[in-house]
Amino acid sequence: MTSTLSEQSYTARHLSVLEGLEAVRKRPGMYIGTTDGRGLMHCVWEIVDNAVDEALGGHCGRIDVLLHADGSVEVRDDGRGIPVDVEPKTGLTGVEVVFTKLHAGGKFGGGSYAASGGLHGVGASVVNALSQRLDVEVDRSGRTHRMTFHRGEPGTFADPATGPDPDASFTPFVDHSELVKGGKVARGVTGTRIRFWPDRQVFPKTAQFSYEDLVGRVRQTTFLVPGLKVAVHDERRLPGTPGEHGTHIEEFVHEGGAVDFVDFLAPDTPLTDTWRLTGSGTFTETVPVLDSRGHLVSAEVERECVVDVALRWGTGYETEVRSFVNIISTPKGGTHLAGFEQALVKTLRKQVEVNARRLKVSTKDTSERIDKDDIMAGLTAVLTVRLAEPQFEGQTKEVLGTGPVRQVVAKVVESELTALLTATKRDLKTQSALVLDKVVAEMRARLSARKQKEISRRKNALETSALPAKLADCRSDDVDRSELFIVEGDSALGTAKLARTSDFQALLPIRGKILNVQKASVSDMLRNAECAAIIQVIGAGSGRSFDLEQARYGKVVLMTDADVDGAHIRTLLLTLFFRYMRPMIDAGRVYAAVPPLHRVEVIGAGKAKNEYLYTYSEAELAQTLKRLDRAGKRYKDDIQRYKGLGEMDADQLAETTMDPRHRTLRRVTARDAAAAEQVFELLMGSEVAPRRDFIVAGAANLDRAAIDA
Repeated sequence: MTSTLSEQSYTARHLSVLEGLEAVRKRPGMYIGTTDGRGLMHCVWEIVDNAVDEALGGHCGRIDVLLHADGSVEVRDDGRGIPVDVEPKTGLTGVEVVFTKLHAGGKFGGGSYAASGGLHGVGASVVNALSQRLDVEVDRSGRTHRMTFHRGEPGTFADPATGPDPDASFTPFVDHSELVKGGKVARGVTGTRIRFWPDRQVFPKTAQFSYEDLVGRVRQTTFLVPGLKVAVHDERRLPGTPGEHGTHIEEFVHEGGAVDFVDFLAPDTPLTDTWRLTGSGTFTETVPVLDSRGHLVSAEVERECVVDVALRWGTGYETEVRSFVNIISTPKGGTHLAGFEQALVKTLRKQVEVNARRLKVSTKDTSERIDKDDIMAGLTAVLTVRLAEPQFEGQTKEVLGTGPVRQVVAKVVESELTALLTATKRDLKTQSALVLDKVVAEMRARLSARKQKEISRRKNALETSALPAKLADCRSDDVDRSELFIVEGDSALGTAKLARTSDFQALLPIRGKILNVQKASVSDMLRNAECAAIIQVIGAGSGRSFDLEQARYGKVVLMTDADVDGAHIRTLLLTLFFRYMRPMIDAGRVYAAVPPLHRVEVIGAGKAKNEYLYTYSEAELAQTLKRLDRAGKRYKDDIQRYKGLGEMDADQLAETTMDPRHRTLRRVTARDAAAAEQVFELLMGSEVAPRRDFIVAGAANLDRAAIDA
């Protein structure tokens, strides 16, 4: 009985199809990278990219991606529709060829797509092979055409009345496949709808579709294909997602292309406008092509590579560079990114040499040579190349391997960027000068950091210390145990010296309000005595060269007065740490001290000594006094209100603020770095208007009694 069933379900007609797709099921990692959530998302990208290819060709204006509640995903487009006529070599319809044959489709002949993202011709068939069920509907020639597959094999499901069910009984086609013709559609209406249920024999149940990843990829695609509308529908109602309480729909469309993308990605304040570099080049390559008899022969073909780059420099030092080939992201780069970086380094080195006198750079000193990292600091760029049949390393398309693309990109970027940097227009001239100043400042910061690392982290008694004279260092070499207190003013320093435990607590005084580094340039920050002293004392460098392992202290505690000026100084210090020593904050090694606001002297009963209570807010003071009144305890009416750290004596400061056994510290964290960056830019940046709007909007919530005036 088993033998009979086996014979009936395994027919000769689909031997070649199943052999090809069985390889996919046996080694899915070769085609989608992995079988976890990333592999699931890659299946979605394969189908979406085919729809986007229609948009690149000007045949599609809208794509919808639906995450259904039953775990399936559907992609709809209004493109030309998959061909439904019979392909003469195989005798199969175009739909069946696309979904059952590896390396088949409209991307090979060269006539259907000038440049496309689905390039290997295996995307749709791989998704089909890894799906428990896949349904295709094509609107074409005035009719809707349907076909259904089970793990790559075409056939029919005995669906219940409730709708398509991947667990329904399946009957494969034996003699011939049938592309079912459904209802009529209006004349000229075309499009494709593909819905698939991932096969849980391949993907574990823990692998789920990520809404955030989907939205990120869709947003990216709409930036790269201006005018294309893509909507994401989440019908799953998963807890903690935007669609938790009902179907959630987000629609994306962008008209500005790569320039808008750069403005969206940029994490800092712009130093230049977003510049657009465009051009193209040709190259020849030898590729195998099919001759009239269907045989592969080598032929030399000429390719055109179109280059589109949008870039801008900002005031920060973070680098954000995205590269794409025919709208397919290449996160690991490739020849196009190598050509881009090569041209950047060559062009800016040349411009620095031309302007060496103004920039005060020695052309003879080989150590003062611009590095790639100096140029990439603060750069946000989107690099896109479009060409027919690019060579990728693997089906996941993370690295571009077409060699000649490197020189094409390098030539376009060098030519266009040189024209901008040498332009005579006043605005461009000013921006060019700012870019060169920034690059040279980054070079000097890198060289300075290198020299700093060469100096020993600790100086012994026989050596001269390069640390600031005003630093009262600790004796311990144990980084995990040591603490650096940055103290406001010399008056507080005197008290803090007596209050500290000199074995592991170091003190560094600062004079008043330091430089606002959110507005200042890197060179201004390095020239500022207070900022330079803090960076030098911590000993781990700054910016891109910051090395957390080189930090000399396990904790950095900002100890300022409990008033408005103290809060401002603390904010300026936090801006310095967030902008130039962010790993300290990420590691949770920056703290704010919490000095008390009041001291209440409770009169002891009989011969008992008076007791001192400290409170840290007006509300806490009021509660403390009420508690004392209820308990019948007397206290002196002249409650001391501390205006600054200098008003405390050493014992009081030690007990309330410095002694680890009694003090309270607030750890500074930044769970969302992007949100923190926006807040710092809003409150401390150069743009006044947004800050004014923020203040006006919050004015109604201000408690005047809380102002320390």
